[in-house]
Amino acid sequence: MNIVKPKKNLGQHFLKDQNIARKIVDNLGTTTTNVLEVGPGMGVLTQYLLQRPELKVHVVEIDHESVHYLRQNFPELKDRIFAEDFLKFNVTPYFPNDFCIIGNFPYNISSQIFFRVLEFRQIIPEVVGMIQKEVAERISAGPGSKTYGILSVLLQAFYHIEYLFTVSEQVFIPPPKVKSAVIKLVRNKVTTLPCNETLFFKVVKVAFNQRRKMLRNSLKELCDSIPTEFAVKRPEQLSVADFIKLTRTIENH
Repeated sequence: MNIVKPKKNLGQHFLKDQNIARKIVDNLGTTTTNVLEVGPGMGVLTQYLLQRPELKVHVVEIDHESVHYLRQNFPELKDRIFAEDFLKFNVTPYFPNDFCIIGNFPYNISSQIFFRVLEFRQIIPEVVGMIQKEVAERISAGPGSKTYGILSVLLQAFYHIEYLFTVSEQVFIPPPKVKSAVIKLVRNKVTTLPCNETLFFKVVKVAFNQRRKMLRNSLKELCDSIPTEFAVKRPEQLSVADFIKLTRTIENH
């Protein structure tokens, strides 16, 4: 059996602990039958996903060596192995309806993966992913925290987020220089925000790109008169509801 070598340029760290792999898969609910695993590598999660008969498993993998390995070792996947870059992968032809995402996400693109999830939020009811501990803490952080940022606000607007557990560096090949964590996102009941969503995304991004500034200064390009209740605050002090309210005010202005 050929072994796939982890590639540094792809941010690959292969999980070798079977108990953790099983635990990650066990945390995926049954909100929908279609599942897309991102970056399966040598299939450490895939094997446990395939043991759940209620799931229809698909995988997307950019590494050709891994794709070859998966085709040889998981023939039951057949035409459900996509040799593509998830960040550019057009999911619509394959998933016209809901699908969940799971994976030991490549560290160098983990944030981008979540921005991609946001793009398809209407058809992604659930995500279970292993990422850097620091990114997991940022995504699950609440207002007032130093780690609270763009992804925290945007994801929490549409998903309930749960930090599941921390994972040691020693259970990977090669061991990463940082600890990892597994988080779970479950879609909330918000179908559309009560404001202009494009503007909401912009307000959040512009505010946090200058997070040390007060909002009256950082948002000057979007609006020259920020409401008094927000003017002297910094972005990490605002909840999702506050950002919605702020967006509506800017929109009306």
